[in-house]
Amino acid sequence: MTALDDSVSQRRLPWHMRGPYAPVSEEVEAFDLPVRGRIPDELNGRYVRNGANPKHGPTMHWFGGDGMLHGVRLRDGKAEWYRNRWVRTRSLEGATRRDPVTGQADLTVGLANTHVVRHAGRIFALEEASLPNEVTPELDTVGPFDFGGALRTPFTAHPHTCPETGEMHFFGYELLRAPFVTYHVVDRDGALVHTQPIEVGGPTMVHDFAISRNYAIFLDLPVVFDLDLAITGTMPFQWRPDYGARIGLLHRDRARQGEAPRWFEVPLCYVFHIMNAWDDGPDGRYVWLDAGRHASMWDGGPDKFVPSLMHRWRFDLHTGAVHEEQLDDVSHAFPRIDDRLTGLPNRFGWAVAPRDGRDDGMEAPSLVVKYDLQTGGRTVHDFGPTSLSGEPVFVPADDHAGEDDGFLVTFVMDMASESSSFVVLDAADMSAAPLAVVPLPQRVPQGFHGSWFADD
Repeated sequence: MTALDDSVSQRRLPWHMRGPYAPVSEEVEAFDLPVRGRIPDELNGRYVRNGANPKHGPTMHWFGGDGMLHGVRLRDGKAEWYRNRWVRTRSLEGATRRDPVTGQADLTVGLANTHVVRHAGRIFALEEASLPNEVTPELDTVGPFDFGGALRTPFTAHPHTCPETGEMHFFGYELLRAPFVTYHVVDRDGALVHTQPIEVGGPTMVHDFAISRNYAIFLDLPVVFDLDLAITGTMPFQWRPDYGARIGLLHRDRARQGEAPRWFEVPLCYVFHIMNAWDDGPDGRYVWLDAGRHASMWDGGPDKFVPSLMHRWRFDLHTGAVHEEQLDDVSHAFPRIDDRLTGLPNRFGWAVAPRDGRDDGMEAPSLVVKYDLQTGGRTVHDFGPTSLSGEPVFVPADDHAGEDDGFLVTFVMDMASESSSFVVLDAADMSAAPLAVVPLPQRVPQGFHGSWFADD
């Protein structure tokens, strides 16, 4: 095949199978990686990121690829190893999610391609349609995990851990039968201690939710599952403005006594990712939520993707009123905060944004943006005109460090050289050159979410 033939062949592929999203075909590992700059002594642990990496050919959507973990191990100022591993799910082995006769879902069958988190000493590779898949610190797959048989719904890709109680809050959503959403709480030791159905209008796609100190916050928005589309093998979710849009606040303590969420109607929109939420106390008046708001999603087809703009909602618990405010006019993706402030007031947040400020498609160069939510300011770190940044993950310099006293870690791809690096930034000074750049032995395709797992 000539270079021209290869170029034409690439253009025929969907965007999520070519260029910076093209899957890699090999699992590799390398040790004693070269380092440009200096890895901070405080960084002892592993950065692991998940993403869709189809093993058996093109998929209908970016969300549909097999999960692959990419990890870097840091210790004593050295980059000890890089490795990538497919999550050995039952789906990768050929199992199907649903019984073709009964329609019953097998929760042990999933892609495990969206996030990777740690709780109570276990590491989980997550998606939102199945059970978690436990993996080892070396990225080998242990298998589906159901909390001793207590979990009987899917597990979201976006659980949130309360820094004060150590509880992990999460939900699962179903597509064919009620309850379509179920809320769960796992205690700090890893036991499932609360399960509660949440009434929503139908089989809505719920990608993320939030917790504040006193509330669990649910999104009931108009991206809805369509069985007829699913049968045809196309993207099974569609924009349904007649469904309406609302956000529910469930008091965390009173939920265990059977209380249901209090729902607040909001203008039509969709939210993939939440930055944070907080409230002003158990008897206070207000709850706040910061998130990326899409004016619509997939309105007209699976490629109709509109920008995500940072918004803030303020819920008045006395009057039932909602105040919605746009905080920024630049499209962004993958917002993150200092996880020690989950559910508490935060000043700073970080995200990925298009390099030229416009949403020019998924293959456009990107950079990291830092939000100062107190002043309304915004600063960026630009990796260059041919680079795409991954989700920035904040790592505090130590347990007592301030909110932006620490580091951002991420993978960065250079499209010109088709190469990737692991990069460490100073979280407080976005204008500074990277503290460390670790060239990787292979390209890391653009993916979804990751976490830093500090050594115990």
